[in-house]
Amino acid sequence: MHRTVFESPVLSRVLQAVSILFLKIAGWRRIGRVPDLPKYVMIGAHHTSNWDAPLAIAMVFAFRIKAYWLMKNTAFRWPFGGLLKWLGAIPIDRTKSADVVARMVEEMKKRAELVLLLAPEGTRKKVARWKSGFYHIARGAGVPIVLAFLDYARREGGLGPVINPTGDIEADMGEILRFYSTVTGKRPERMGTLEVPQG
Repeated sequence: MHRTVFESPVLSRVLQAVSILFLKIAGWRRIGRVPDLPKYVMIGAHHTSNWDAPLAIAMVFAFRIKAYWLMKNTAFRWPFGGLLKWLGAIPIDRTKSADVVARMVEEMKKRAELVLLLAPEGTRKKVARWKSGFYHIARGAGVPIVLAFLDYARREGGLGPVINPTGDIEADMGEILRFYSTVTGKRPERMGTLEVPQG
């Protein structure tokens, strides 16, 4: 895994301060606490707008979570590729989802500490079912799932419950979706009907 801004204590502190100020000016409150866990998959929902990414990154820096996140490889064109990686982005080929899951499970298993941030909707467009990759990564690596959120109705973002996947995806996803049913995205019309992912 490549090096990120968090390898620099001074820069990470500066970005934390800038992020806290940005969120305050934007009128957003931080909710929850960072779990005392060395490894976990952190999911963020609902993903309905281009504003989700900068707000999510600001939240991550404000909480000082050393998180890596997946992004389509076509976004890593010059001159943005190096900057995106420095911020924690990992390029992926969306046409090879099984390879991505296997790769992330392997990374999770071999590292003592790793936080992987994923958007289960996989797109800003309206979807009926979330992608199940995040669940299979957490289950395969034997790590918890932390529920992160951006609630535009309350202008609150942060960290919610910790879910330990049991292998019963229907029951586990029911619990996860119940939490997100109270969260409002920036574009509610794109949130879709939440259903248990297939696969």
